[in-house]
Amino acid sequence: MADSSIALIECPRDAWQGLANIIPTEEKIKYLTSLVSLGFRHIDAVSFVSPKHVPQMADSEAVMARLTEARTSSGEAPEIIGIVVNEQGLGRALATHGVTTVGYPYSVSAYFRRANANMSRAESRSLVEKLHRDTKAAGRKLVVYISMAFGNPYDEPWGPEIVEDTLVWLKDIGVRTVSLADTVGHASPEDVANLVRAANACVAGVEIGVHLHSRPDGAAEKVLAAYEAGCRRFDGALTGLGGCPFAGDHLVGNIPTEIILTTLAARGVATGIDTKSLAVACAMTHDLREKYADQPGAGNHNGESGQETRETARPN
Repeated sequence: MADSSIALIECPRDAWQGLANIIPTEEKIKYLTSLVSLGFRHIDAVSFVSPKHVPQMADSEAVMARLTEARTSSGEAPEIIGIVVNEQGLGRALATHGVTTVGYPYSVSAYFRRANANMSRAESRSLVEKLHRDTKAAGRKLVVYISMAFGNPYDEPWGPEIVEDTLVWLKDIGVRTVSLADTVGHASPEDVANLVRAANACVAGVEIGVHLHSRPDGAAEKVLAAYEAGCRRFDGALTGLGGCPFAGDHLVGNIPTEIILTTLAARGVATGIDTKSLAVACAMTHDLREKYADQPGAGNHNGESGQETRETARPN
């Protein structure tokens, strides 16, 4: 039986938006529906952003129109996360049936926030407050990702106290689910453990998750460090697809879901995804990579070009 305290968030949206070629809507629907039937109960599936900037996500409403029919083998409807970066996206997400959770990337880096959403700190905080009010009124959940939570490559002030200040503010306005994102993949296992412990200590009652990037050879240690520090919410992407070009290392991508599962299984944690289902899910993902990435490893880049962009919808 799956450990109900563990939330494994599969992130195909995060992985897909960096692929060089557009995945047809029907293939997205088939893939996502298959994930649900295989036991994946929490899926970051769509984003509501300008198709000019993220063309891969232009069909989010069409995808959701069919995904609402998906059910797990036990008959559960999955949690479906839709990422937004502004009020227009929020309106679209709330108007889309089947989106159970709205996700928003809040960056503690002024440069990253301006480059990705063209917002000041005050504007971004005002938007988060609106997101909380409107999602609550609509009966939807909200998850806020803290981008650059573990540091950034820019010459800006950073420290755990900045993250803790952000966490306290989020709790004060009513946000109850927050994911700490290692945008550039520089965090060590010790860094992960220390920040997760500090976060849990300063905002008791808030669910603290992690959205980590890593080279494959360091991923398991980071997952274990987060788990040992009390984290029970993990974002991952099958085969490690996706990542962030700001990492400066093409081997740094999303933590592979298969590594999260095997690491937790080694600790005796049941996630509800068995070995056979995981193998099928990985095979489906490899197939998509072969069809829609320019070359092997191309999925380790996201929709950002490394230049200043708008509405890239990166939670990490």
